[in-house]
Amino acid sequence: MTDLGVMTCFLGMEVNQSNQDIFISQHAFALKILNRFCMSNCKTLTSSGNQERVDEKEYRSLVGCLLYLTATRSDIMYVVSLLSRFMHCWDVSHFKATKRILRYFEKGNELKLIGYSDSDWAGSVDDMKSTSGYFFTLGSSVFCWSSKKEQTVTQSTAKAEYIAAAAAVNQAIWLRKLLTIESRADIQSAVAIAKNPIFHGKTKHFKIKFHFVREVEQLKEVSLVHCSSENQLADILTKSLGTTRFEALRSKIGVCCIQSKDEC
Repeated sequence: MTDLGVMTCFLGMEVNQSNQDIFISQHAFALKILNRFCMSNCKTLTSSGNQERVDEKEYRSLVGCLLYLTATRSDIMYVVSLLSRFMHCWDVSHFKATKRILRYFEKGNELKLIGYSDSDWAGSVDDMKSTSGYFFTLGSSVFCWSSKKEQTVTQSTAKAEYIAAAAAVNQAIWLRKLLTIESRADIQSAVAIAKNPIFHGKTKHFKIKFHFVREVEQLKEVSLVHCSSENQLADILTKSLGTTRFEALRSKIGVCCIQSKDEC
């Protein structure tokens, strides 16, 4: 085995190491995408612009590139996950949205990853399903995240949050091989359902697989606790946010500029 020294690149990701930190980014790959889709000198938009329709191959290719970028950019995980649902039935509005993401990168491509559960309710207008998201952090760094549409239609925010908690707990069971896990949800009713073994009128229709959360809670394998909505990091994975809220959460999950680490 040959010692090649300090790692600087891995699977298309740049690795910048110092005595205090390790920064992981995909700066070169992001620039390549911008050049490929003729967006290297684009202007940042706060509202959608006009764009002619392109073929499906270009849209799928662009979404695929953006999905790869989510490996180090959790701040775009929600919107890219949302756009990937329309790979076979997209229209002009979806392509405009992908262009907006590229404009976002043109403005802040120097942002790097230094490196709880949440859900919206019936956010998908096509089938009224909710979107679940979760983060896992170690110290101040986020190292695992997901944003996916739930498979069932929920009849309350509590159930949507409970399903999101179940998804997070499934991931936590594997991560527990490393450290004890505490899972945070911002809806107290979802936490209460997990801690209360009694089935009542509002929860008796919940599927058994989601009550797996209760079992691991009782076995003390995972601790499900309540956190305020203001401190719910997973909001960025489940819904479209205003600029102020988005930038605040982006900073909290550790995505910041490598030149201004102190601002993270």
